[in-house]
Amino acid sequence: MTRSLRIEYPGAVYHVTARGTGRQNIFLNDSDRTKFLDRLLMTVSRYNWLCHAYCLMSNHYHLLLETSDGNLSAGMKLLNSVYAQYFNHSHDRTGHLFQGRFKAIVVEKDSYLLELCRYIVLNPVRSGIVETPSDYTWSSYRQTAGLYQQEDCLLSTEWILSQFGFDKFTAEREYILFVNNFQNAVSPFEKIKGQLILGGERFVESLVGRDQYHDLPEVPRNQRFLNRPSLEHLFACASDRVSRNEAIYTAHTEHGYSQQEIAKHSGMHYSTISKIIKNLENNN
Repeated sequence: MTRSLRIEYPGAVYHVTARGTGRQNIFLNDSDRTKFLDRLLMTVSRYNWLCHAYCLMSNHYHLLLETSDGNLSAGMKLLNSVYAQYFNHSHDRTGHLFQGRFKAIVVEKDSYLLELCRYIVLNPVRSGIVETPSDYTWSSYRQTAGLYQQEDCLLSTEWILSQFGFDKFTAEREYILFVNNFQNAVSPFEKIKGQLILGGERFVESLVGRDQYHDLPEVPRNQRFLNRPSLEHLFACASDRVSRNEAIYTAHTEHGYSQQEIAKHSGMHYSTISKIIKNLENNN
């Protein structure tokens, strides 16, 4: 069974989702939603997180979290387990509530966080539940827009509103216009890399070495080697046959490139690539 790779570091931002097993509902009533937000507040406080946005649907939820201490997995384990315990006890049921592990996408804050905030609170509109995001109670939209004041400190609206101005009232009005002007908005998830990272090339490169999953076969291959250097980079210094062969061997054994990928890049035949790798393996 595969499992999603986790990249965790201080200051990381994530779009987090979790779904009910077999697409079953994880919220049956408003009391469930209130209890979940209570437990989310507890987790945010305990693990020093910032929650920029959220939306609770019937069979899944969306969170946009910033982890000051690089501890997403620990906090999510607590959040989902304590809520599942409450839900099973409250509704006299047993078994797993959530479908496997939560899904987390690492987000480049300056480039994609604002668009994700809009995407998350528009979920009920896209699903046809409500006509406008202000009609939906169980998302962060109303509080961020200044339409509802929450006494607790679950939601952190400072960064989002700062993107629209320094005056809070003006920023809230501009935020409302931004969210509701979504007709021509492109889904940010079209730019996800390896089902794991939402960001530009430099952002992806900056994450090199932040995970320890390269040798775990249960992690999907496209995630396990997501942060590897490009073939162009690996072959940049291959000025002769010896260095070229070393680049071929390194690309395959250390960075997970297939022999077909290397052959296509180098213009060499697949069988030649295979022979070079075997020869170097025998000599090492």
